Amino acid sequence: MISDFIHSGWSLYVAGLTLGGLVFCLVLLYVASRRTVMASDNSTGHVWDEDLIEMNNPLPRWWVGLFLITVAFSVLYLAIYPGLGSFAGTAKWSSVGQLDAEQAKAHKAMAEVYADYTTMTPDQLAHNDKAMAIGERLFVNNCAQCHGADARGSKGFPNLTDKDWLGGEGAEYVHKTIIEGRTGIMPPMAAAVGTPEDVKNVANYVLSLSGSAHNAVAAQLGKPKFAACAACHGADGKGMHALGAPNLTDKVWLHGWGEQAIIDAVNRGKTSVMPPQGQRLTPEQLHVLTAYVLSLSKPTQVAAQ
Repeated sequence: MISDFIHSGWSLYVAGLTLGGLVFCLVLLYVASRRTVMASDNSTGHVWDEDLIEMNNPLPRWWVGLFLITVAFSVLYLAIYPGLGSFAGTAKWSSVGQLDAEQAKAHKAMAEVYADYTTMTPDQLAHNDKAMAIGERLFVNNCAQCHGADARGSKGFPNLTDKDWLGGEGAEYVHKTIIEGRTGIMPPMAAAVGTPEDVKNVANYVLSLSGSAHNAVAAQLGKPKFAACAACHGADGKGMHALGAPNLTDKVWLHGWGEQAIIDAVNRGKTSVMPPQGQRLTPEQLHVLTAYVLSLSKPTQVAAQ
């Protein structure tokens, strides 16, 4: 896009090339239309395959007219729509403006659909079949790419059907997360833990916290080294909501399970990003989607209206 260039000279350069191309077309037409008889039989004097003679006939009038109409249309188009560098055109049209207009039209058309849900609480929405059907479609269209159509996630993408929440929980937190997104960061901790053997021992200690299969001797050796991790995960390994640090005592593994997966996390760290969705959805849609996400971990509360 021309807006990506930081100097106005580029806009003039592009505009000059565009106009120069149109002028060149007219000059080419003028030169081609100048009929010069090169032989008495109105030929150019060129003969191929013994009897194939190249004639010097003028361009057809319909072709010349169509060519001029095309050039005139190009000039008119460039005057109305953007195409001459940074000149926006007299119609002030842009793809972004058209998208905004179409979205505004769609939002207006959908306003009546969501009108009944704006005053309802997430719990009330969870008991409304129509609202949950809308929420499901919103989820499939905007969230399923990462969390899966069944919302059970996959490696690196949280399962929304369990009760394991990072960073907070409840309607307000889910609503804010959908709008603003969320970034979870675990810095590389190998240097703080110690040697590679220490990291391996800590990995076994972490496994022991959830009762997972582990090397008991290595786990005991890793327990003192876990102090480097306690600042976020807590001394008991149960994590901290405020920091978004996961509970290591359950058996929920977001980035993979086992000794090697934990060693990799300690050595390299982890960064998880959920992009914000606030600009893609209306406040009414966000309200219904929040209720639907909450209902995923509370299936017993959803009932027919």
